[in-house]
Amino acid sequence: MKTILSYLIVFTSLISFGQTQIKGQIIDEQGIPVSGANVFVIGTYDGSTSDENGNFSFTTSATGNQQLQISFLSFETIIYEFVVEKFQSKVFTIKESLNTLNAVEVTAGTFKAGDNSKATALKAMDIVTTAGSAGNIIAALETLPGTQTVGENGRLFVRGGEADETQTYVDGIRVGQPYGVSANNVPTRGRFSPFLFSGITFSTGGYSAEFGDALSSVLLMNTIDEPIQNQTDISIMTVGVGLGKTRKWDKSSFSLNTSYINLAPYQKMVPQNLDWNKPVQSLSGESIFRYKFKNGIFKFYSAFDYSTFDLNQKDINFDEKIRFDLKNNNFYFNTSYKGYLNDNLQLQTGLSYGYAQNKIGISADKVANNERTLHSKFKLRNSFSNRFKLSVGADFFHTNFDENFNVFGYGYENNTIAFYSEAEVLLSKKVAFNVGLRSSNASIVDEFTVEPRVSFAYKVAENSQFSMAYGNFNQTARQDYLKFDSNLDYETTSHYILNYMYNKKGRMFRAEVYYKDYEDLVKYDGTLANFDSNYNNNGFGYAKGLDLFWRDNNSIKNLDYWISYSYIDSERDFRNYENQVTPSFVANHNFSLVTKYWMDKWKSQISATYSFNSGRPYDNPNVTEFMSGKTKSFTNLSLSWAYLLSQQKILFFSVTNILGTENVFGYQYANSADTTGQFQRQAITQAADRFIFVGFFWTISDNKKSNNLDNL
Repeated sequence: MKTILSYLIVFTSLISFGQTQIKGQIIDEQGIPVSGANVFVIGTYDGSTSDENGNFSFTTSATGNQQLQISFLSFETIIYEFVVEKFQSKVFTIKESLNTLNAVEVTAGTFKAGDNSKATALKAMDIVTTAGSAGNIIAALETLPGTQTVGENGRLFVRGGEADETQTYVDGIRVGQPYGVSANNVPTRGRFSPFLFSGITFSTGGYSAEFGDALSSVLLMNTIDEPIQNQTDISIMTVGVGLGKTRKWDKSSFSLNTSYINLAPYQKMVPQNLDWNKPVQSLSGESIFRYKFKNGIFKFYSAFDYSTFDLNQKDINFDEKIRFDLKNNNFYFNTSYKGYLNDNLQLQTGLSYGYAQNKIGISADKVANNERTLHSKFKLRNSFSNRFKLSVGADFFHTNFDENFNVFGYGYENNTIAFYSEAEVLLSKKVAFNVGLRSSNASIVDEFTVEPRVSFAYKVAENSQFSMAYGNFNQTARQDYLKFDSNLDYETTSHYILNYMYNKKGRMFRAEVYYKDYEDLVKYDGTLANFDSNYNNNGFGYAKGLDLFWRDNNSIKNLDYWISYSYIDSERDFRNYENQVTPSFVANHNFSLVTKYWMDKWKSQISATYSFNSGRPYDNPNVTEFMSGKTKSFTNLSLSWAYLLSQQKILFFSVTNILGTENVFGYQYANSADTTGQFQRQAITQAADRFIFVGFFWTISDNKKSNNLDNL
């Protein structure tokens, strides 16, 4: 017995002699001991948990180079490399994990729809469920603060900027021709169906260094990564018919949406303010093919559009109406890939090509133009930790535009290369900032730009935060000028933005003030920008204002609503302006109220949108002061009703401007005075007092439950 006991003592002594004690303390960033943290040597069973004072202690038989792992609930895991024989007691500071929904997010100048961001202001389907939008992405965005409703144009005007100061991207790749074509003072629409997009980010300023050549804003739209099921959508409307088909396989899927629109039957029933010879007729479609790799996804998006129309327009300078007819062909495709090269390194790349052809008749004159655009993109984003991410990238843009006016030909070609880098830093749950730099060189200018971008966010309370942003932005001159003079310099602006956001349980409030300083805007002489005008970059201007937004889908059962208000003070000396004044597309006050209410008993969703804009400036040559006139205020009340006939069949009814308000967007004055010395005028008004839409939507899906109620 003594012999056995002696062996055990010796054996135990040998084991103890071969072990090393590992001890230390764990505290958080405030120096408070962390109790219950798990501590162990990776690859062994040697470890312990920290006590109420944060202390831990255990022994290990491991030797040489080892890794000590420390982890605890919502804190970042620590991996500490050490040599066992040299280990000495140590205090470890464990940081609170920032991969939570409570972390601050930079929101200055950005609205998001339909993504996973907690800063999301709209749901993806808000784009089509907003009464009055008629499925037009641009019309829905015009219910957000910072936008201007320019009813005779239909494009997106943001914070005192012209429509072409906004660039549109699909899956990170720029779109050359984002709008349909139209006649002068007749509104157009965005080309894209909202049904194919899962997320939309709309920047009203101060946007990332990743994007450029836009003085005011960028609109980013991401297509759906993976459809839920096989599905067929059939639509029969008062303006045409549509067919959608989605097919899903194991690693890939394909979606197709087509539509044929013919407004002739509709316009025979509903009075129009325009004299149509041949109403709008179009055949269009979009398709997406997706393929999922192990660590990424490839998408091929394409869209086509063929449209024609013919109308007679009254011009104050002529006794007879002027005939305007147009045929447009538009084709666009982009390919994109987004995936991870390793655990932390993400690659985003893609290529797009757009081709637009217009054949226009203006009385006896013939105008034909062609535009070709190309964009290639390469971007790497490395996540060094959940606190620091770095992006670097490059873009190449090509534009080739030619036009013939009867026998005269002109146009321009431009190649732009751009480089950028941006760092995203999350210092804590309360503090985050982005800092970036972009530089580009347009061949028509042949000069590299320097465009710094900085944004910062600070969380002041659990549900409240402040953000601010600053950035310099450059853009080549408009196509309307470059086709006559390709020696124009960049137009530039600087953005200064301060934002406050409150967001809690279905309620969001945003308040944002901004200032934009414009320089080098294009000016020309003459009544219109023409081939014989003298162009220069001597223009300048500013825009400043306040944007307010409130959304609530929690206070009243089944009611979702948002309120937007914008005040803007903007003046420019550009185009052929005589001095610095408020441009004709700017209204000082803009207000929108959007409501949506679900009625169980009626199986219906009732929506209403009310919009108000104060008057817009116009120039009256009968008075000496330039641009001193102002139109009456703009108002629009629109209603829609979606009724669920059965689980997969919906009847949809919508009326835009239900009160028939006679809105005036401006005036056209005669080029010369009449015998009394007065310049006569005619009002620029709506194409129709109301737009009435009735549609039947039928969904056929694998689960036999899906429908388009959320889409209407």
